[in-house]
Parts: sequence; C-alpha cells; structure tokens
Amino acid sequence: MKNTRITSIALLLILVISLLSLGAIDFGLVVDSSVIMVENAVRRLNDPRERHRSHLEVVRDAAIEVRKPTMFGELIIIMVYLPILTLEGVEGKLFQPMALTVVFSLVGSMVLSLTLMPVLASWCLRRSPHAESDPWPVRLAVWLYRPCLRLALRHRLAVVGIAGASVLLAVVLFRGLGAEFIPRLSEGGLVANTIRLPGMDLTASAALNTRVERLLLAEFPDEIRHVWTRFGTAEVATDPMGIELGDVFISLRPRDGWTKARTQADLSDRIAHLLRDLPGQTVAMTQPIEMRINEMVSGARADVAIKLFGDDMDLLREKAAEIEVALYGVDGSDGISVEQTTGQPALRIRADSEALARHGIPAGEIMEVVEAIGGIHLGEVVEGQVRFPLVARLPAAIRDDPDRLAELPILAAGGERLPLGSVTRIEATQEPLTITREWGQRRIVIQCNVQGRDVASFVADAQAAIAKEVVLPPGRWRIEWGGQFENLERARARLALVVPVALLSIFLLLRWSLGSTMLAVLVYTAVPVAAVGGVAGLWLRGMPFSISAAVGFIALAGVAVLNGLVMVTFIRQLRRQGTPLQEAIEQGSIIRLRPVLMTALVAAFGFVPMALATGMGAEVQRPLATVVIAGILSSTLLTLFLIPVLYGWFEPKTLDESDPVGAPPTRPGPTPTTKEIA
Repeated sequence: MKNTRITSIALLLILVISLLSLGAIDFGLVVDSSVIMVENAVRRLNDPRERHRSHLEVVRDAAIEVRKPTMFGELIIIMVYLPILTLEGVEGKLFQPMALTVVFSLVGSMVLSLTLMPVLASWCLRRSPHAESDPWPVRLAVWLYRPCLRLALRHRLAVVGIAGASVLLAVVLFRGLGAEFIPRLSEGGLVANTIRLPGMDLTASAALNTRVERLLLAEFPDEIRHVWTRFGTAEVATDPMGIELGDVFISLRPRDGWTKARTQADLSDRIAHLLRDLPGQTVAMTQPIEMRINEMVSGARADVAIKLFGDDMDLLREKAAEIEVALYGVDGSDGISVEQTTGQPALRIRADSEALARHGIPAGEIMEVVEAIGGIHLGEVVEGQVRFPLVARLPAAIRDDPDRLAELPILAAGGERLPLGSVTRIEATQEPLTITREWGQRRIVIQCNVQGRDVASFVADAQAAIAKEVVLPPGRWRIEWGGQFENLERARARLALVVPVALLSIFLLLRWSLGSTMLAVLVYTAVPVAAVGGVAGLWLRGMPFSISAAVGFIALAGVAVLNGLVMVTFIRQLRRQGTPLQEAIEQGSIIRLRPVLMTALVAAFGFVPMALATGMGAEVQRPLATVVIAGILSSTLLTLFLIPVLYGWFEPKTLDESDPVGAPPTRPGPTPTTKEIA
C-alpha cells in the first residue's frame, strides 16, 4: 500500500508539475478529477473480488466508473468562472486573467484525467500480492465517520434543521458584513494630497512643501525613505494642477525596521494628524496607484466622490458646503475636501455707457486699454532659429494696482485727458478658479476617504445624513456617487445578471449528468451550505464582502457540487445493482469518504498560501482564499452527512431511467457489505 500511495502521488505531480507557476488558486482545482480517478483505481486493484480480472480491465473500468461525475464536475467549475469574464472596468482587469487561467487549466486537467491518467495508472499502479488494509488516517476517518453517519440517518429531521438554521444564520451574518469594492492594497508607498488656500504664489507653496518634507523625515526617520512633492503644471501638461494643489509622495522603508507604527494604515493616520497641524491646508492620505485608479475612473482621488450637479454656481458652492458639513458627522469619514471653485483673483472693469457717451469716447478704446493689461500681440521677434512673441502691455506696477489703473489717462473726443476711473468702474474680485462640467452640466465634487469601516455601509450612512440635512432645489439638481463605490455598484449589477445564468447552467448540467431533476436538486443543495462556510470565514476574519470575495463564492459554487456529484452517482449505482436503500446510502457514503476528503483537503490546502499571504497584493487574495477554504469545509460536511440524509427523499421512484451519458459499468460479484468496507 505504501508503494501504491507513492505512485499515486507521483501520478498527480506529473499532471500538475507544469501548472505550479499558475499559483495556489489553480493547484487544488486541477487535481480533483485525477484524485478521484486514481483513488478509484487503487481501490479496485486492491479489491479481492477483482483478482480474476486483468490489470488493464480493472484500471479501465475504474476510470470509466468515475468519468461522468468527474467530467461534469470539471465542466461545472468551468461554468461558474464564466461570469468573471463578463466583469468590466478595474474589476475586469483584476480578475479576468485569473478566470482565463483557471478555465484553461481545468480544460487541460479534464482532458488529461480522461486520457493520460488512466494510461499512467495502468503502467504505474500495481496490485498488492497480499490483502492490505487502508492507511491509518483512512481507518481513523472511517471509524469516526460510521457512527456519526448512522446517528445522522436516525435523526434526519434534526440534521436538516441544523443545516437550514445554518443557512439562515449565514444570511444574517452576511447582511452585517458590509461591502467594499476591493480590499485596500498595501503598495509600499503613500501619497498625501494637500489642498491649500487659493491664490498662493509659487514661492510660498514651494516653501511650505519643503517644510512638510523636512517635518516628515524628522518625525519618521525609520519609516520613511524618501519624500518628494509634485505641484503645479509641468511643461508637458499631462496632469495639470494649480499651485495650491500638491501630491506629497512618500517612499517607505522595510516594515521590519519601523519603530513608530506597526501597519501602513497606522503610519498613514499618524502622518495625516501631523500634517493637519500645519495651518492653511487640507490633507487626504492615499496611495500612488490607488489615487491614479480613483482619478481615472471617477475623476476624484479619494475612496468616495459625491458629484453635485446644478446650474447656479453660487448655489452649487453653498450646497457643497452643506454636504461637507453632513459628512463630518458620519463615522469613518477622513480627508473630506470640496473641489475648489473660487479663489482666482481677477480685475473687473465695467464701462460706464453714459460717461462714455457724454465725453464722446468709443467703447473700443476702453477695450484696448483692458486688452493692454493682459498684453496686445504685435508680432514675433526672430533670433536665429528661435522665435519670441512681441507683446505690448502696461507696466506691472499699474496692472497690479487698481487705484493706479484708475488714474490711467484716456483721450476724450475734445482732446482732453480723463482718468480711466471716470468712465469705468474698476474693482478687484475673486472669480471661479475652475468650472467642471460633466455631460454639459456644471458639477462640484466633494470627496473623502473611508477609515475603519467598509465603503458600502459608509455610503449608506452618508446618504441618510445628506438626505436629512441637505435640500436640493427642484429641476436638474442631483447627486451621484462615484469613486470605489461606483465600481462596487457596477460590479454588483453585472454579477446580479450573470451569476443567476451561471447557476441555472450548473443545474442543467447536473440534470443532464444525473438524468433526474430531484437528484440534481439534491446535489445543488451544496451551494447554499458551502456559502455558509464562506460567510463564516469572512465574519471570523473580520473581512467585508468585496468583489474578491464574490469571485471566491463563484469558484466555491463549482467546487461544492463536485464531491456531491461523485457520491450521489455511486449511491445510485449501488441502488441499480439491487442494494437496499439504507445499505446503499451507508456503503456508498463510506466508500466515497476517502476521495471526498482527499479532494476537499487538496483544494483547501491549495488556497492556504493565498489565505496567509502578507506580500504586496495579498489583500486581494485573502478574501477569495478565505471564502473557498471555509466553504469547502462546510460543503464537505454537507457531502458526508446531509446528502446521505436527503438521498432517500430525493431518489427517483424508478431506478431504470435512461442515462443521457451512459451508465457506469457494474462490477461482477456481490455488493460489498459494511463489514467488508471497514
């Protein structure tokens, strides 16, 4: 038996050795069908009743016996990954390559398990000359499982009640998990978005940036490696900003040398509190890649962007300020800022029509003076290969002083000279700094980050607070929610459409495989019970529901039905051979205990590296792996207890139904008794 186990492991490694680079997400899935096939061949070769048959016939029949459930199990897992291929935007870029990798791997695994694995099994597996008992872990599992199974079969209603209560409890827990788009990645760097007073000149802004950089390096010498600031508009204006806006990029040292913070989130909070003590600026902490993704998707640099649309600019600013005040009362809000729309200093010159008419001064002359403030283009000056614009404008001392500008002489029709202020009204004002439009309508963006809670629950509380404290005028006024919440809602809407289609496809495949609607429903019960484990895993680890976790639930739906399909197929085979119902259920469950445990453990262990990963990008992998591992554990309990309990109620009235794929071969000799199985 030891040699048999070694050759079995070698066969599995041959199958997956070329796929190891695909990562842990694929390892457990690609070997499931091969595990079932090899285990069935080992069991049949060591069965004393198969001694009279040739080695090749036994391996062939063992492969054919499980070909249908394993093939349909792989097809079902492939089917559940198809909805991931329909995702769009950022979530599509993240998960579509993973789904394609899994689909291609499973297709190759299915083909190899049906072709190469039986050939290798016929070459490598050998019969033992003496009857050998199962390994001690299998014997221990059977010893523990048999009395528990018999107890469950005697108390069927209690088992069904416990399963139903577990599903209801999972629904309650799921409603309290909260939701976010994707977990926040630890990029190994931070960005402090600074918003300062409008109208700040270049020298003052650069001096404040230098002060910020020196303060950060002095306060966090063990955490920060480099600091640099980008503000204003570069010569190639790919990312134009005003002088009052700045991005302070912070490069971090390795985390094992930190002394003032344990996590990146803790360090981010400490930096934010430090910079907020500096007067005249608002600070919002984020990360470089995260900031760019938020900005490209929604035009905002924060987790949540509230887009306020309206026509009146003054009223827009007033309502935006009310929304800002409402957000301060929502738990978890951080780095709240309103898009700056005012602060651009301007000189407004209005001509006095009556005074111009009284003195006979054409309005065009006044406009020439106004144009001279900014500069009148006269031509170009050429020096070699370089061209310079030739501009005539008033001296800076006059342009910057409204009182001196008002004394500028203007020639009247009678030849007398009049001051410009006598025929115009000159005043220094503040005009809109920027006017942002979306689909032709003015808007202002109020943005904030979310700390210490999930985005979905934060947005729900923020919506309630804004609805209570802010009253929008009638007409074209409206509020739209962007940022990460916008991505989450888009992904939710897409999955709500395609996931039911995938689940229906799974049911149709089960119906085709089993030839019975009732048995298909029986195997399909694995999906909600597996989801119980996934929800429990997220709850125990304190993780909100995210698109990463949703992908895990999608993958779990396919993995959960594989073992149930194998067990139901074998129990039905025993029933077709004439085995009484109770005996067939018990024998089929015990015989399939080893492959069920093997496939479950292999699939679960394959996701363990993802669940425990701490490197960059691990935040996205952990929810997916947690859902699959915990869901596989709960679906295994379903397969081992709930399916045997429910089988008698779901079995078709007639056992001679036509099998659309072909019935598995029956082996000669009497049906094994429970004592023989032990």
